[in-house]
Amino acid sequence: MHKDNQALIFELTKEGRIGYSLPTLDVPEVDLSELLPADLIRTEVAELPEVSELDIMRHYTALSNRNHGVDSGFYPLGSCTMKYNPKINESVARFPGFANIHPLQDEKTVQGALELMFDLQEHLKEITGMDEVTLQPAAGAHGEWTGLMMIRAYHESRGDLKRTKVIVPDSAHGTNPASATVAGFETVTVKSSDQGLVDLEDLKRVIGDDTAALMLTNPNTLGLFEEQILEMAAIVHEVGGKLYYDGANLNAVMSKARPGDMGFDVVHLNLHKTFTGPHGGGGPGSGPVGVKKDLLPYLPKPLLVKKDDAYTFDYNRPESIGRVKPYYGNFGINVRAYTYIRSMGPDGLKAVTEYAVLNANYMMRKLQPHFDLPYDRHCKHEFVLSGRRQKKLGVRTLDMAKRLLDFGYHPPTIYFPLNVEEGMMIEPTETESKETLDAFIDALIQIAKEVEDNPEIVQNAPHTTVINRLDETKAARKPVLRYYKTE
Repeated sequence: MHKDNQALIFELTKEGRIGYSLPTLDVPEVDLSELLPADLIRTEVAELPEVSELDIMRHYTALSNRNHGVDSGFYPLGSCTMKYNPKINESVARFPGFANIHPLQDEKTVQGALELMFDLQEHLKEITGMDEVTLQPAAGAHGEWTGLMMIRAYHESRGDLKRTKVIVPDSAHGTNPASATVAGFETVTVKSSDQGLVDLEDLKRVIGDDTAALMLTNPNTLGLFEEQILEMAAIVHEVGGKLYYDGANLNAVMSKARPGDMGFDVVHLNLHKTFTGPHGGGGPGSGPVGVKKDLLPYLPKPLLVKKDDAYTFDYNRPESIGRVKPYYGNFGINVRAYTYIRSMGPDGLKAVTEYAVLNANYMMRKLQPHFDLPYDRHCKHEFVLSGRRQKKLGVRTLDMAKRLLDFGYHPPTIYFPLNVEEGMMIEPTETESKETLDAFIDALIQIAKEVEDNPEIVQNAPHTTVINRLDETKAARKPVLRYYKTE
């Protein structure tokens, strides 16, 4: 029995109870021994709970109520843009003409779906300032790898094989150096200045004729706009490198500034972040990649094109890096993003950026007196606080994050970026009301006061969750598998 008096599903078992009924089998049974190795075939009936349909529904409903999600509460996860997913997106994605088609159908029978994909590409080209877009990549990091593989193909096609290094800022998303490594590059770190921006002098020091690319997001992971981006682009291009845009933070500049106009050669987007596809929980993402004309020949194939008033896939791309995903991308997520773009329109997307930035700056200034602010300047969509003063009193940022659970909030990203001591990264997004922001601000202020007056309540948090404080390190290194035996 859990501490909230919710019985475990195995404790509800009564022999003979069932929560489902299946139609009579109308196909021949299959002898599994002809299909699978013997060690993969179950020899005993699985010991599953025997409960009624009502009990199983209440079981899963109770579990879902314990979860944190965008629909259930404020989810200020920095650098992830966990914002509301409009329900009209879900309705459109379920239209039979979208939901019931198959990727192996003849192109002539799915022209509507192909038109949507092509139009989405055109919108993303306009939003990013790129010359062409592919929808194939399945998520952001997959888009990063795709973009880097195109940069690699570009240099190799020119016989420029010495370009083996990719430069990443010390505040970069962890996927940047990981993607570069998987793509076969060596990563080189460029330092941040005391203003939280890329140090141009250090960039000049690490860049050279072995540089394949500089990976950057703007605004950066600290939520600060790289004001010298044009100078950086010139430095990279002068030595023959390419500039890669990590689109994780596009929510801060959408319809206000375009990566292509900043000098970027390739960009990936997170449709499951900025463009309101569902994000998290292991579901599908979508990480389209846009490129400037120099990289266009290397786009994954097939490329969706319009020809003679019809939509078709172009496979005749001899310099392509090849297919990077089965079929043509995560179509359902693309439908949702397209619905969002069309329903918002240019003015709506611009308002998204304005409110995201307004909300972040409002929260930052309200919380500034109670926490350290490493970079005291105008932020964009997110900001980073430091719990250094709380650490001096024996309370760490991890403790405060766990204490937030008692207030019903999913904690923000903590200890990232790595160059901020006891960091706490908060991204409110544009979809939250002032009342919600104020309630979260009040909770953090109360926690800051508890650190001073009653630190033990924070150090031992959470107190109201189903399971009390966990040791994440031990859980990861020594997982406990518990088996419930029914009587």
